[in-house]
Amino acid sequence: MKLTRRMMMGVAMGGYLLSAGAAMAKTELTFWSWRQEDKAFYNEIIKKFQEKEPEISVKFETYAPENYQTILSTALAAGRGPDVIQARAYGNLETIAAPGYLLALDKQTVPELANFPEPALAAETLRSDGKVYAVPFATQTMLVIYNKKIFADAGVKPPQTWDELIALSAALKAKNVTPFANGTATAWQNETIVAALLSSMLGKQFEEDIASGKANFTDPRYVNALSKLKDISQYFAPNFIGVDYASSQQLFAAGRAAMFAGGSFEVANFKAQNPALDLGVFASPVAKPGDERLIARYYDGGYAVNAKSDKTDAALKFVRFLATPEYGTAFTNALKNLSPIKGIKIEDPLTQEVAKLADNSMSYLMLVRFRYQEPSGSVLLQSNVQKMLAGQQTPEQAAAEINKGIATYYKPFQK
Repeated sequence: MKLTRRMMMGVAMGGYLLSAGAAMAKTELTFWSWRQEDKAFYNEIIKKFQEKEPEISVKFETYAPENYQTILSTALAAGRGPDVIQARAYGNLETIAAPGYLLALDKQTVPELANFPEPALAAETLRSDGKVYAVPFATQTMLVIYNKKIFADAGVKPPQTWDELIALSAALKAKNVTPFANGTATAWQNETIVAALLSSMLGKQFEEDIASGKANFTDPRYVNALSKLKDISQYFAPNFIGVDYASSQQLFAAGRAAMFAGGSFEVANFKAQNPALDLGVFASPVAKPGDERLIARYYDGGYAVNAKSDKTDAALKFVRFLATPEYGTAFTNALKNLSPIKGIKIEDPLTQEVAKLADNSMSYLMLVRFRYQEPSGSVLLQSNVQKMLAGQQTPEQAAAEINKGIATYYKPFQK
């Protein structure tokens, strides 16, 4: 009897030690991001992942967007950093993929890459070796967001042509309504404004001509588009030259301006600040009826694995989960932000509208094509448009300066 009791105690103790050992063996991943505003969403997603993979835990950490790339690059260069990385796309991806900091992904290690369109994978591809280094996470579109109540009260409708946009803005201003909440004090906002308002004016052919070297940024089509932007700026926020990004957001979210030229990623933030807002979206107006109407589109980063991680298998499991239609549907519906994953189900009518507009697009030009070398096309555009709208340059001068900077490394412009 004593032996039996001892045996039972031994078995119980053994079971305890085994369970304790299993708990101790649980793999914890670190996951870094700049998306501080999405923290609650990611924590919920991690719970869902852990229901499927209970032996893996994930610690989500965020950093200020303006410092994220520097903090991440410094950590990776030191052989540290997180196991899973929310990485930016295009040129910013290359700065951390080219030195070998990221694990290359393929359809053997991440079969879910088949869930993405080729342009999304191209945004996460290192040009020098043609390999994919991150699972894409979002499709961003540049368009105009508008307040439906303000439009209805003023008796105006979304414009189709540029002339209609000017007339609409003048009508709103005559009723003491600020037409656009936008300011230009925050440099990067000038790039989003250009894409949101001028994409249809420029057109896909202009992008093709730029890419092939048939045209450069001194082209009359580009100068004319900048001139149109100069014209519409009289309807931006009062004293817009000194109005920064946060102030522009607040002006629109508070219902004190009718329109906001920017990214579809703004919608969730506006609704979070003011749930009563009834919002609509429209693509950039065309020069004349019959022209092709476009939005500007880009793929906003992806989920990557640290090449120096000693938890690669667990990290790949998490990244594969972030590449499923289940995840893409949750991402889109929770954050009102388009996932590029095929087969997602969009519940929100406004997000459905954004997705429909995204079907007819050109590139968010400077990011997609000219943010790989210095001076980047984005910085050149942002600074020179800022000067132009402040009255320090003409559209011709702004275009020439943009072209001059890119020509220092882009051979087609050197002819």
